[in-house]
Amino acid sequence: MQFIAESDQKLHSDYDKTMMGAPALRPRPGVRIRQRAKMLHCRLSADLTMPNVIRPTIAHPRNPGRRLCLQAGAGLALSALLPEAARAQAVPSASAPPLAATSTPQTPASAPAASLGDWNASGVQALAARIVERNNLPEALVTRLIAKAQYSATVARLILPGPPGKKSWKIYRSRFLDSLRIGAGSDFMQEFGVWFQRAQERYGVPPHIVAGILGVETIYGRNMGNFRVVDALSTLALRYPAQAPRDRSAYFGVQLGDFFQWCTHDARDPLQVLGSYAGAIGMPQFMPESILRYAVDFDQGGGIDLINDPADAIGSVASYLAAKGWVRGQPAHFPLQLPPDLPQATLDTLLGPDITPTFTADQLAAMGLSLLPQARAYAGKLAVVQLPNAGSDPDYVLGTDNFYVITRYNQSAFYALAVIELGEVVAAAAAAQS
Repeated sequence: MQFIAESDQKLHSDYDKTMMGAPALRPRPGVRIRQRAKMLHCRLSADLTMPNVIRPTIAHPRNPGRRLCLQAGAGLALSALLPEAARAQAVPSASAPPLAATSTPQTPASAPAASLGDWNASGVQALAARIVERNNLPEALVTRLIAKAQYSATVARLILPGPPGKKSWKIYRSRFLDSLRIGAGSDFMQEFGVWFQRAQERYGVPPHIVAGILGVETIYGRNMGNFRVVDALSTLALRYPAQAPRDRSAYFGVQLGDFFQWCTHDARDPLQVLGSYAGAIGMPQFMPESILRYAVDFDQGGGIDLINDPADAIGSVASYLAAKGWVRGQPAHFPLQLPPDLPQATLDTLLGPDITPTFTADQLAAMGLSLLPQARAYAGKLAVVQLPNAGSDPDYVLGTDNFYVITRYNQSAFYALAVIELGEVVAAAAAAQS
């Protein structure tokens, strides 16, 4: 798992860990949506965690009736978790705002340690108090939801960094530029091309960049994770592994509160949502805080659905990149070939800023680099990005401000270049088939 700074609020699942124990690949999102368009109703569903409650069935993303149906079902599901005395205040009515907008938190409800399942009672109470303050949710509801969560030893194991080893760009690239992703991406771009174009018009992000992210993250919705998000986030917020290099429990506590807020506002059953072992959700693998900040109802279907609605996923990725500073019409990178006689001291200077654009084209030329004409004409600053290849010679590229923006999604030069190259290949394959 590769983490980025807490302020960026986005975690990306490492390929190897994501595929370990992954469920069978899902059918393409478009197929699911066409199937669900026939089911514009709510159905009764019995499950182990919430017996005899109503669970919403996702309707067609553009159907405005979906919202009312979801609110009715999820409202009853959430209310089933509250004590009788708190239900009247916790369940939104047709004229009341959602729980996320409740102005006054409910009176804290103390629960015996035995009723808190896998969690320490004082830890749950402290976390619930922080969630109430940040997310304005009833404490009784938050406590009951956390008590319903289950500790996952698998999550605790997968969140730890893997054993140290030599990095190889060529091996990393081969994992993502494969026939499965290219074929799935070509079909996806053909089917939902109108939304890619609209996202570019609104946010300035080219279709191939958005397509590259969706392909690297989840193979266009085919592998979105099989962990209950409430279990993953509760595990990492309350029992973060002690052997980890640093404690990220506070970060995941914030994500858990934002997850509850999103579920309440968007009328989702928080005990049913699946995602990655780090709690990332949907086709773009947004963390809950990113959903609240950057996700959009791009097709105006009555709610943000990153799990079943490709239009929302496409628009939300573009929205995220635009918010992080994507510059419309600017390239993301330029190829670079270093001269064989470049002094080591000069190379150290060039690599010092890492992926942060620092040098002008004139400065790079003065230090002995031979730039392509388009790089020489680039007016912004550039980063010399090294891509190690284990025992072989490294590759190099010049990263622009937009290359840096992609690394806000995942703080890795490998990730950014894989997104760019996969997107370019997928876009070319889609164009060839049209």
